[in-house]
Amino acid sequence: MSTATLGVCLSLAAALQGTPEVFVPVTEFTLAWTHSIEKVRWEEDYAVELDASTRQPVLHAVQARIKGSAAGMEPPDDAVLRHGWYVYTPLIKTPAELRLTRSEFTPDYDWCMRGSCQPMSNLLASDAGITRARACFGK
Repeated sequence: MSTATLGVCLSLAAALQGTPEVFVPVTEFTLAWTHSIEKVRWEEDYAVELDASTRQPVLHAVQARIKGSAAGMEPPDDAVLRHGWYVYTPLIKTPAELRLTRSEFTPDYDWCMRGSCQPMSNLLASDAGITRARACFGK
């Protein structure tokens, strides 16, 4: 019997059928970026968990943070200011997938895990379109 590992599968939304996904074996990660106009840092923490009823991997949005506020990017009403960050719990707790718009004109997302961050392009090159991230099993 083979054992499957929980993690995240990354793929390009516009990729041709059969294009391989990139598997990242991780059960906790942070997705971070800097707003292109306001230059404000955003961070979202996720967990990859096994759903007890379906036995399928799911993404769980744990917490999000905004380093300040700016025009059109006000923190949610339930956000609490802690050490310069507005901290809150995302409304969508278990997104089916994350659809990340990656532009050639802005810095890439940061993918952070185990206390270290790197540009998402180190995991999957961008096609300047949408990258999909979903909970999955790897081998």
